[in-house]
Amino acid sequence: MDENDGKQMYINFDEYLRQDEPQMREKADAWRVAIGLQAVDGLKTSEYLQQTARRNIEGEITIDEARELVKEYYTKKTARDNDDADKEEADRVSSNISKLLQSNAFTYSVAGLAAIHRAIFEGVFKHAGRFRDFDISKREWVLQGDSVLYGRWQDLQMTIEYDLEQEHQFDYTNVSKDQMVEHLAKFVAGLWQIHPFGEGNTRTTAIFTIKYLRSQGFKVNNDLFESHSWYFRNALVRANYRNLEKGIGYEPIFLVRFFRNLLLGENNPLKNRLMLINSSEEWKATSSTPTSTPTSTPISFAKDSFLTNNAFIRNLVSVIGNKQCSIKDMMEGVGLKDRKNFMEYHLSPAISKGYVRFLYPDKPRHPRQKYLLTVKGNLLYKELAKID
Repeated sequence: MDENDGKQMYINFDEYLRQDEPQMREKADAWRVAIGLQAVDGLKTSEYLQQTARRNIEGEITIDEARELVKEYYTKKTARDNDDADKEEADRVSSNISKLLQSNAFTYSVAGLAAIHRAIFEGVFKHAGRFRDFDISKREWVLQGDSVLYGRWQDLQMTIEYDLEQEHQFDYTNVSKDQMVEHLAKFVAGLWQIHPFGEGNTRTTAIFTIKYLRSQGFKVNNDLFESHSWYFRNALVRANYRNLEKGIGYEPIFLVRFFRNLLLGENNPLKNRLMLINSSEEWKATSSTPTSTPTSTPISFAKDSFLTNNAFIRNLVSVIGNKQCSIKDMMEGVGLKDRKNFMEYHLSPAISKGYVRFLYPDKPRHPRQKYLLTVKGNLLYKELAKID
């Protein structure tokens, strides 16, 4: 299979970042981060958004005009594709993030954090800017389907206030660079673990972090948030996960590596496969794991791996567990969100190559139709309930 299959074409931001015009460089940097962060949720922007971003970078339209054009594009669009909802979210959120990053305005407070969420997801989520009023858990690929213990919804305001105050009191002037990086990683990990919003916490945390570091005079290598956004999320997960029964403790080193690259200009390897809990050495050594670059998001990674007989399949089965599950559960297990892409690039090819087959092959519309996942060379079989 061609390694470029399913990969999104991105603007060549480097051509703008090399320009002598500072405003063009700043806009290109903002769009680069905004678009790249959509990989956190397995989303990708449309070609229209790419064209609109280019027009803004080149000064043809303002950022507000760009946001309005994106809004009108989906309002007036008559022919709807199955992935339009995901693309609309990615496009509108990208344009909103770009506007935030093109401004130096920043408020370091609970209200400021909520305002960032509201600005990012304006016109996308009805609950934009509002704290959740329910408890949550999320199955994580890097945790083999387990979840981080997130903050109780009743304590959100108080917990954020405490974390912000503790950070405000920290004196950076008398610490080494190593201590500085470790402290910042701990602060960001703690803020993310609160997970105050129903959706969009990682993207909100990333933008809050960028703007906070700017406000403190740090020079931030923002391209990491573009090229390693999925690594950033997985590193946050590992920094906040502990399971004593399984012998797993909090592991901040992955996030510290990210911040050392971000702030100190180091080149530490940022490999998602190294963070996967209870994985074999064979799995850690394989080259087919995600690197979280815009051309190797969870979508393209799973696309390449799902059709091969490697450790990823075994890990997928371990995520599923000993129960029947839906295609949605299967997609979440490998970090995918786009059902159309999953069906087209993963499930259908897997069926054609014999990795998946119908339980009732002669009755495709059988009301109890299920899929049978077969892993060649292994005695692993799993029934997957079919979604209508």
